[in-house]
Amino acid sequence: MIVLGVILLIIGFLTGLSILWTIGIIVLVIGAILWVLGAVGHEVGGRRHYW
Repeated sequence: MIVLGVILLIIGFLTGLSILWTIGIIVLVIGAILWVLGAVGHEVGGRRHYW
């Protein structure tokens, strides 16, 4: 999700589409939260680790 968020941010920045920029930020933040939760040992979606 983090990679997808970065890709959407880049595409949104290059094309000037603010909706892609906004979605990219949201996906990036959600991916970072899931990554941190998985790293500290909380199960995310029934998995011990979230890649």
